[in-house]
Amino acid sequence: MTVYNINLGIGWASSGVEYAQAYRAELLRKANQPAKFVFMDLILSDNIQHLTSNIGFHDEEIIWLYSYFTDMKIAETSYRVDQVLAHFAGTPSREEKNGKVRRFFYEDQDAFVTCYLRAEESPYVERCEYVSRGVLVRKDYFSYGRYCSEYFRPKDGQANLVERRFYNEDGSVAYQMFVADGREIYRFKDHYLEGRKELIRYFMQELSLTEHDLVILDRATDIAQPIFQEVRPARLGVVVHAEHYSLNSVTEEYILWNNYYDYQFSNADKVDFFIVATERQKEVLREQFDRFTQHHPAIYTIPVGSLESLVHPQSGGRRPRAMLTASRLASEKHIDWLVHAVAKAHESLPDLTFDIYGKGGEEAKLVQLIEDLGAKDYIKLKGHANLSTIYPQYELYLSASTSEGFGLTLMEAIGSGLPIIGFDVPYGNQTFIREGQNGYLLPNSSDRVVDQIATAFAEKILTYYREEQEADFEAASYARAEEFLTDRVVKAWEQLIEEVTTC
Repeated sequence: MTVYNINLGIGWASSGVEYAQAYRAELLRKANQPAKFVFMDLILSDNIQHLTSNIGFHDEEIIWLYSYFTDMKIAETSYRVDQVLAHFAGTPSREEKNGKVRRFFYEDQDAFVTCYLRAEESPYVERCEYVSRGVLVRKDYFSYGRYCSEYFRPKDGQANLVERRFYNEDGSVAYQMFVADGREIYRFKDHYLEGRKELIRYFMQELSLTEHDLVILDRATDIAQPIFQEVRPARLGVVVHAEHYSLNSVTEEYILWNNYYDYQFSNADKVDFFIVATERQKEVLREQFDRFTQHHPAIYTIPVGSLESLVHPQSGGRRPRAMLTASRLASEKHIDWLVHAVAKAHESLPDLTFDIYGKGGEEAKLVQLIEDLGAKDYIKLKGHANLSTIYPQYELYLSASTSEGFGLTLMEAIGSGLPIIGFDVPYGNQTFIREGQNGYLLPNSSDRVVDQIATAFAEKILTYYREEQEADFEAASYARAEEFLTDRVVKAWEQLIEEVTTC
């Protein structure tokens, strides 16, 4: 049997969905369970192997919809510049270099070839463009061979894509994709398919699924229908990665599902199981299915990630009065609230320090805020870091996020014995924080008055240190973290697979 995990795209700045899949891949390997991770988007700006290996997938675990119908394997790019030029008639008269871009001019033909390299000094080409008489005519994409070409025709002064060809290892055309008037036609040797949904339907049929296979949907926008229709006899599961409904739109008779899950929830009678990351979300979702639908699907709670082990401080111990947070520096993380809070608490406890780990668009604003508050000596931006050995250097973790579907950094924090102060919001904080035992849950207010929020956080920071309960809170965090140890999460996956494939 095989577990097929279906997603849309992946990038260099992957979202929590891709990282959740990468964690799952590792857990399924530990369970000796064969798994494939399927990406359905057309990804040509980068070789998909570079993106998937970047977050820990193994090449043999990856299926890309558009290469599935070829014999090209998922592999890193190793196609050289000289191989590209060998297929271009003539000898270049001159060359230009600009970072990762090398351009070769064939002035006697009024043409040039632009090669985009893996790295600035790399001999390997990820893609190239052919321009003839000032007009883009073709783009080629490479891994260990050419796997795709795009052909263009000029229209209204612009290069207009008309065809894509996908190749086998020997250079033969596996199939073609024609583009015209917003329509896509896929031409195979013995048949045609019209539209992407029909391509996905064909892909599902070609998988030859059995009743022992699982198909797990991580993302389903615009692809769910053919998957639902063609998944049998395999078992179908859906992972809920985020808040699944709009709280402000719930009435006695109506609920507004998250758009990303509306199709799956509306067709829950065709879903064998749902997976959520926390027990609290499971409770909410089950109550809503019972209340607003006729569906009563199986719902499993399996954490998004896991802890290999509990991490304890080294011989130097924790830094006294040292606090941290770790996240993208994005507006929804509200790191500025924490900066204000620590500045307030610092007035009463002048030996407090606060380190902020992560990068993001709010960095410049945070730098300015810290300077305006005169807090540069005790609040510092630390950038990206491997936090596994860093958490145990601190005494307290702060989180101002008002929504966390799970919260990997929260899990990692308690795995290093850190108490947490955060809002009483679904679902991460409610999962990892036990009020008054290993941290504090602050009431969440829609008013979002910064001074009030900062005061509330500051008061809890002062309470934590003044009551001198560090040892008890640390022990409670370690105890809570035991539920998320890898061997327990692996067993949860094994139990799910056994139950849904034998029912």
